[in-house]
Amino acid sequence: MTHWGLFAYIGPGAGFAFLGSFLSLVLAVLAGIASMVVWPFRMAWALLSRRRRTQFRKAIFLGFDGLDPVITEKLMAEGKLPNFARLRDRGSYRRLRTTFPALSPVAWSTFATGVNPAKHNIFDFLSRDLRTYAPELSSAKVWPATRFLRIGKWSFPLSRAAVEMRRKSEPFWKILGAHAVRSTILRVPVTFPPEAFNGRELSAMCTPDLLGTQGTYSRFTAAEGALAGPEGTHVPFRVQDTRIEIQGESYPIAIGEYTPWIRLKFGRAHGIVRFLLTRREPEIDLYAAPVQIDPENPALPISHPPFYAIYLAKLLGTYATLGLAEDTWALNEGAIGEDAFLRQAELIQKEREAMFFSALERTRRGVVACVFDTTDRVQHMFHGRPEVIEPLYCDMDRIVGKTLAYADPDTALFILSDHGFCAFRRGVNLNSWLLREGYLSLDAGLTASGEYLEGIDWTKTRAYTFGLGGLYLNLRGREAHGILSKQEAAKLLDELVRKLTGLADEETGETAIQSVYRASDIYRGPYLNAAPDLIVGYAPGYRASWDAATGRVTSAIFEDNRKAWRGDHCVDPPLVPGVLFSNLKITAADPGIEDMAPTALSLFGVEAPAWMEGRPVIATA
Repeated sequence: MTHWGLFAYIGPGAGFAFLGSFLSLVLAVLAGIASMVVWPFRMAWALLSRRRRTQFRKAIFLGFDGLDPVITEKLMAEGKLPNFARLRDRGSYRRLRTTFPALSPVAWSTFATGVNPAKHNIFDFLSRDLRTYAPELSSAKVWPATRFLRIGKWSFPLSRAAVEMRRKSEPFWKILGAHAVRSTILRVPVTFPPEAFNGRELSAMCTPDLLGTQGTYSRFTAAEGALAGPEGTHVPFRVQDTRIEIQGESYPIAIGEYTPWIRLKFGRAHGIVRFLLTRREPEIDLYAAPVQIDPENPALPISHPPFYAIYLAKLLGTYATLGLAEDTWALNEGAIGEDAFLRQAELIQKEREAMFFSALERTRRGVVACVFDTTDRVQHMFHGRPEVIEPLYCDMDRIVGKTLAYADPDTALFILSDHGFCAFRRGVNLNSWLLREGYLSLDAGLTASGEYLEGIDWTKTRAYTFGLGGLYLNLRGREAHGILSKQEAAKLLDELVRKLTGLADEETGETAIQSVYRASDIYRGPYLNAAPDLIVGYAPGYRASWDAATGRVTSAIFEDNRKAWRGDHCVDPPLVPGVLFSNLKITAADPGIEDMAPTALSLFGVEAPAWMEGRPVIATA
């Protein structure tokens, strides 16, 4: 039996097509040759550029996704985070303002670019196609190859798959690269597909698996089965006693222990997978992690230069490439248990550590930026459980201690998180509320909708929601079947803000929505039209329900969160700031994550461009 997992935050990932592995290899070789050709010119430019005055030789940006200031401050006060405390005492510490909404793709995009979402175009995990209302991945879009040469059973692409990065604006590392300051960017969210710049980058969040989804696991209850791959391919396997046999190879397998990464070939595409045998009797229960892009033979670009992913795999061993590699949905649905999830997260973290410290060893000048997302994934699943959360934070303190050894007097060190955390006890389905209040209509005869807004009557619907942070108006001239004029929309926004602010949970009497923000009040930029019209600031303990996140309309407006996913940050942003530590004196009284990009530029004497909204958090010479 095979079970297809859902995208951990909101629903199924969008499908993608893949470049053939041979084409990827050719492109990597060509990129390597091109790099060698231009190397003398880069060196000459670097020598000239280094004559300008710079404050620091090296900068380190260490990100812990979701590290919460309340927990961090408590554990520092108890003496359990000595390295964080040492950095605070010798340098400085502040809480760090997050973005609206407080979502990782939004916040890390602002970290990279120094601008608000209306300038970088990332507002949620999902955006919408204004022609069809269909939600789609906000950060990237892939168009498959359209022309093929078919010879017998073989099919060879004659045109290339197109991969578009939908985050706009320029990240600070690209600007530094233009000034001959090279950066190594490791697993910073919203870096797929990787952009060309004077440096190295390994993609992170939103990098798909080999099926083109954001993470599809498999579960089998028989000793023989087949893993699904792209374009209808399958790879059969068999569990035989203490071995698993697959593609002519045999690997040890034991209950409760992950196999090593197993490299497989699905037609022309190469992938990697880990198996976990959770039970033998009365029937086998076998979990297969999402089949991921093989970093030694990537079917899609996952690094810049293209050979960088291959280099890391050869140097350090095979590693997870999926953007959301910790399989939260497998734990949500019982495919793996809590111990297995934590072990999986630990294995992935070790891979990240090896990359990060290898980069620090090899960097004498420039920037090293790396984001660890273990903190986010584990807190989603174990929030409120100190027996798990405290050791997690102590382990991050260990990483900080190792990093401090690389922060000499000529190195600026910043340790930050994109947001904090709170409990997720109850879900709110605003589509259901809109239906009850007469703002949304269903097709004739329906009392509920399907996923992703299926079954909504757009000729009578004035407002709708999907994703985790926003509410949209059905605006004439913007949405394909919009019915609201601009005057009607302005009046409706006032009405919705008034009704939703302070909305009470009808079952508990608690406030479910603390604040509601008009996009026009909090955003400024050329992509404002793509933003949700309202950003909903949920109260602690509340969040958009799982059904609302996938665009469903149901009978329930409020419901208990019964999934293992017990913690979240999709609440009113002032409730969940991040953290900011530095070995330097932070002079900003109220630093925000938008300030990190101009800070990075200032460290190397590069003036921030006029379009950047943030300001350096340290005093600049």
